[in-house]
Amino acid sequence: MATTACSYHSSLLPSSHTFNRHHNPLVTTIVSTTKKGPLTQTKYHKGAIKCAREFSDFVGGDLLKPDLGKWLEDVEEHKAIAIYSPHEGGYEGRYLNRLRYQGYKFLDLSARGLGDPETTLTKLHPVCPAHVGKQPIARWYFPPEVDYRLSLLPPDAKGLVVWILEAKVLSKAELQFLALLPTLRPKVRVIAECGNWRKFVWTPLKDIAGLTANEAV
Repeated sequence: MATTACSYHSSLLPSSHTFNRHHNPLVTTIVSTTKKGPLTQTKYHKGAIKCAREFSDFVGGDLLKPDLGKWLEDVEEHKAIAIYSPHEGGYEGRYLNRLRYQGYKFLDLSARGLGDPETTLTKLHPVCPAHVGKQPIARWYFPPEVDYRLSLLPPDAKGLVVWILEAKVLSKAELQFLALLPTLRPKVRVIAECGNWRKFVWTPLKDIAGLTANEAV
């Protein structure tokens, strides 16, 4: 973010007056003492504001970070990554596209409503659709999400990236399973959005889930 340096010019004030300056540097509030009580006056000053610009304001601060190579190395080394992106969003798309260029296919899931990750991703699991109070309660069975997507991968695909949105609502036990999922399915990589930060950062998911090095192997 650019740092803005601003300067202003104001007229001299009588020493008998006390004044409080607000956030606006061109406005001065003067409090004078009279026989009838305090008198408040507001004066507006003519001034010139000078704002400094940085190079990142014209190019884009996120484009100046040469960390995509480190990103690919960490994904291949740790296989399960916890990411923290800025609140305004959009930064994670650059890292997602780099994985796509490497030949990965994606399975996007939201942690809200995911249920038990182990059952949903690796086992045959039931789903009860809404009956709206009129239809009979039914139960449908769906194949494992990860195994089903792995069976549909084209021959030239490098692997499957399971991208978990809003993973900050998951418990530590659920995060531990996601960290161990690449061990159970070697062609799977896990990216979990575990929160927000001022810039795009990431860390091995096993560190967030509390797994030791021996447990993660």
